Amino acid sequence: MVEKQKCISCNKDIVNDPESTQFKCPNCGSFVIVRCGHCRKIAARYTCKKCGFTGPN
Repeated sequence: MVEKQKCISCNKDIVNDPESTQFKCPNCGSFVIVRCGHCRKIAARYTCKKCGFTGPN
């Protein structure tokens, strides 16, 4: 079974969201940050679960 991806800011399932994105943490580079289109648009804060980096800055 495939694990569902969830937005790190709002915990919403990322399903068919063409504006969602995923990228490696800009600080540690080892944790994958997943963001929904809405949280990207409103610049909602996120925190890396591995190193504690917060963004967007």
